Amino acid sequence: MQSLKYTAQPELDISIVLPVYNEAGNLKIFIPEIVHVLQILGRPYEIIAIDDGSTDDSVATLRALKQQTSEMGSELQQCLRIVRFRRNFGQTAAFAAGFDLARGTYVITMDADGQNDPADIPAMLQLMEEGEYDIVSGWRHERKEPFLSRRLPSMLANRMIAKSTGVVLHDYGCSLKIYHWQVAKNVNLYGELHRFIPALASGIGIRVAEVPVNDRPRRYGKSKYNLSRSVRVLLDLLTVFFLLNYLARPMQLFGLAGLLSGGLGGALGLYLTLLKLFMGADIGTRPLLWLAVLLIIIGVQFLMMGLLGEMLVRTYYEVQDKPVYAVRAEE
Repeated sequence: MQSLKYTAQPELDISIVLPVYNEAGNLKIFIPEIVHVLQILGRPYEIIAIDDGSTDDSVATLRALKQQTSEMGSELQQCLRIVRFRRNFGQTAAFAAGFDLARGTYVITMDADGQNDPADIPAMLQLMEEGEYDIVSGWRHERKEPFLSRRLPSMLANRMIAKSTGVVLHDYGCSLKIYHWQVAKNVNLYGELHRFIPALASGIGIRVAEVPVNDRPRRYGKSKYNLSRSVRVLLDLLTVFFLLNYLARPMQLFGLAGLLSGGLGGALGLYLTLLKLFMGADIGTRPLLWLAVLLIIIGVQFLMMGLLGEMLVRTYYEVQDKPVYAVRAEE
């Protein structure tokens, strides 16, 4: 089944991308808040609500909002787009669908739980339009979540991500972000990499600004986040680190590991050989001999992984005719 994907030049000023998963209670309050702010701005906009396999009345609530007879309802008939997934694919997939379908020059992502404040959009948009930045990210500097279960793991994760990627943000987990359309259309998302979009986009030389934003308590429902996500963040961070630093040169990572492992194994083997030749030592039963053989085998395997990686990278770039550079502008 063919999926819809918008790839032409922007037709609107603003696209709001709103992943939705079991947020019926919040949507009926949150979407009118968004519309109120966008009406004040007076700019052409759209709201793309991506239903990620909700099991509550989220879709019915979205349809009811779109079919209202009020002034806001008639506007939402034109501006609210409801996209339904066949099942729950996750927030990253919802963001990816929103980016594909967005028709705005500026793509704004928000959580549907109402904790992001639409009143922060005008200031962020003003900073974005100064032209110095490709992404403006929200920073929930006064978060309302519990410290031990939410804020502390988030602080540690943010520091690890900043240290590993070189893109320093206080709050990677804040969904309230504004992307220039060229960034949104050129970042490929999969797995659970949505929180790493600024880091992934750094591969094409983006500039990021961070703005303190209001963090509001959740009105209805319960959070979908828990401590188990910290482990997934760590694993995703390893993926992002590889993509940013070694995607185009995997041999430099695997080859270095192979040389270190093989070199250490060779040195141990040489040491044992000298013991055998000059001291007559019995080395056949020494664990050190097996360690040397194992290190050499592992070293060869790493080198082969590096060679295979180089072949895959060339296939990736050449078959898809992907450039190895990104042009900001031509003057």
